[in-house]
Amino acid sequence: MFDKILIANRGEIACRVMRTARKLGIATVAVYSEADADALHVRQADEAICVGPAPSAESYLNADAMIEACRSAGAQALHPGYGFLSENAAFARRLSDEGIVFIGPPAAAIEVMGDKITAKKLAGEAGVNTIPGFTDSVRDADHAASIAAHIGYPVMLKASAGGGGKGMRVACDEAQCRDGFERATSEARASFGDDRVFIEKFIEQPRHIEIQVLADQHGNALYLGERECSIQRRHQKVIEEAPSPFLDKATRKAMGAQAIALAQAVDYCSAGTVEFVVDAERNFYFLEMNTRLQVEHPVTEMVTGIDLVEQMLRIAAGGRLPISQDEVRLDGWAMEARIYAEDPLRNFLPSVGRLTHYQEPPGAEGVRIDAGVYEGGEVCIYYDPMIAKLIAYGANRQQAIERLCDALDSYVVRGCAHNIAFLATLLRHPRFKEGYIHTGFIDEEYKAGFSPQHISHDDPRRLAAIGAALYVISSGLPVVQSALTAVELRPDGHRSFAVTVIAVTGAVAQADLRVQVDGRAYDVRTDWRPGQLLLEATVDGARQCVQIERDGIDWVLLQSGYRMRLRVMPPRAAQLFALMPIKQPPDSSKFLLSPMPGLLLEVRVKPGDPVAAGTDLAVVEAMKMQNVLSAERVGTVKAVLAEEGAGLAVDQPIIEFE
Repeated sequence: MFDKILIANRGEIACRVMRTARKLGIATVAVYSEADADALHVRQADEAICVGPAPSAESYLNADAMIEACRSAGAQALHPGYGFLSENAAFARRLSDEGIVFIGPPAAAIEVMGDKITAKKLAGEAGVNTIPGFTDSVRDADHAASIAAHIGYPVMLKASAGGGGKGMRVACDEAQCRDGFERATSEARASFGDDRVFIEKFIEQPRHIEIQVLADQHGNALYLGERECSIQRRHQKVIEEAPSPFLDKATRKAMGAQAIALAQAVDYCSAGTVEFVVDAERNFYFLEMNTRLQVEHPVTEMVTGIDLVEQMLRIAAGGRLPISQDEVRLDGWAMEARIYAEDPLRNFLPSVGRLTHYQEPPGAEGVRIDAGVYEGGEVCIYYDPMIAKLIAYGANRQQAIERLCDALDSYVVRGCAHNIAFLATLLRHPRFKEGYIHTGFIDEEYKAGFSPQHISHDDPRRLAAIGAALYVISSGLPVVQSALTAVELRPDGHRSFAVTVIAVTGAVAQADLRVQVDGRAYDVRTDWRPGQLLLEATVDGARQCVQIERDGIDWVLLQSGYRMRLRVMPPRAAQLFALMPIKQPPDSSKFLLSPMPGLLLEVRVKPGDPVAAGTDLAVVEAMKMQNVLSAERVGTVKAVLAEEGAGLAVDQPIIEFE
C-alpha cells in the first residue's frame, strides 16, 4: 500500500478520499487554488500545496502543477476524485511516465470511454444495448437538423466529451435543434475544449439507472448493484438511491452482465460506472461510462458495506478484489440528497457568500454527511456550488426517506441561498414516495419553476404553538399572558392564530406548555434556550425538529422546507399591527437584472431594439453553466448597462427598458 498520496481535487470529495486514506494509514497531500487557501480539505490534509490562481483552468486543471506537487511532496500516487482531471487520459499517461500511480483506470480505457461517440460504438460491439442515433460528429446546425429529421423528434444533442449535463440539449423541433446545437457546442468547447456533438433518439419518460463496477488488474470484475438517479434538473442529479424501486432481479442481472462486458472490453480496472437509460418496459440502453468515482457512490457503499475509495486504493496498489460476484449483498436502502448553494425560488440560480452559520445534523442512526465546507467558510463563484451530500440508510425505502427528511430539517445553512426546502418538498411528494419517477419528474411537477406555493406544512397551527413556546421561554418571566396572538407574516398577506397558553410548568431548563391554537390543544415540551439554532421538542408526544431564526421582533421557523415568519404578541398589539401599512418593494420591472453573480458572455440586443416576450437578451455564465436571460414581456431597450466580458453581481442591472 502507498505511504503518501496526493488528492488532485477540492471540496467534499477531497475530504472523502482523505477519510479512507487516514483509515488505511496513508498520508495525504491536498492541493488548493488561491481561492481555496482556507478550505476544509486543506485543513484536513497532512500537508497542502498551492497549485495556482482561483480559475480552475489555472489550478485544478493544471496538470504541470499537479505533477510538480507530487514530486515536491514525495507522493507515490494521485487520486483525482471526480471532475477536473479525473477523466483526462493524457494526464493519466503523464503520471505513468513520471512514475506516479494514477488511482483510477488505465489511460486507454479513459480515452475510449471519454469519447461518447467511440464509447457507443464499442458498447455495441461488446453486446451492450445502445440507443438509436447518429454516432459521428455533427458538422453544423444544418447537419444537426437533417439528422434529427431522419431519426425523428425528440432527439438529444450531446457533447462527445461531455458530462454533468454540460453540452447537452433536448430538441423537440427544428428550431430547438438548431439552437440546441449552438448552445451544446459552445458549452462543450468552454467546459471540455472539445466541441464535437452527436445526436441520438431521446427516450421519453426515461429512468437514469447506473451500475457500479469494480475491476482489478488481475482480470477480476464484479458489479455492486444499481443506483437510481432519475431525479434530475437540467441533467444534473439531485437525489439518488440504491437500489432502484423500479428494477427487478432479472433486469438488474442483465444490466450488470452488460456493464461487466463493457468494462472487460476496455481492460478496465478500478471503480467505474456504466450508465443506462431505462424505459417504462424495463428496456435499457447504454448511455455512457464514467471512468471515475461517482458523486453518488455513498449510496452503494451503504447498501453493500464496501468502501469504494478503499478498493480503488488497493486495486491501484496491485491488490485483488476481496469478494466474488456471488458474495455481493445488497442490504437495506440508501438515499442521497445533494445540498447546493443555489436559490430554487429564483430558477435555481447559483448563490455565493460566506456561511455565517453552518451546523450539520446531530448524529442520528443511518445518517452520513460528506461535506467540504465549514462555518465561516465561503462559497465562491469559481467552482461547483455543492455544499454537501446528505445520505440516509434504512431497512427499506420508506425508512430511508424518513431519516433523510429528519436530517434535512436539522441541517442549518445560512449566509447563502440553498436548496434544502426544495429537497424536503421533493422527498415528501406523493409521486416520489410511490417511486413513480423518471428524468422529467421535476419538469413535470414544477412546470413554472419552484415557488413557495409548492411548499406546505402538515399542521401550521403546530408551528404557531411552538412559536408561543419560544415567546414564553424568551420572555424570562415566571408568569406570561395567557391570551396571545400569533401572526404569520406571508408575502400574500397575514394569517392570524388565536393562542391561549393554558399552563406552563417545569424548571428553567425544561419547559412544558399546554397551548391552545384556534381551539386545538398542543402539549409542547422542550429544553430550547434563546440563541440556539435548533429547537428539539415533543409536541403531543411526537418528536419535532425546527430551525429557529430571530429577525427583530419576529421568529422565523423552518421545518419540512416550510418557512413561517411569526410574530407573537398580546391581542391588543395584534389589533394595532393589523392597521400598519405594508412596505412595498422597489419597482425593478424596467430593468433586466443579473439573477446570479457571473460573467456576461453576450448581450443580444442594443438600444432602440424592440423585444417580445421570450426574446433572448443576454447570456450569463456562472458555475460553469451558460444561462440565457429572456424578456418577460413586450418592451423597447433604452440602454445596455453592462459590457460583454464584465463580471456581474447578483441583481446588477444589465439592460434598461423604456
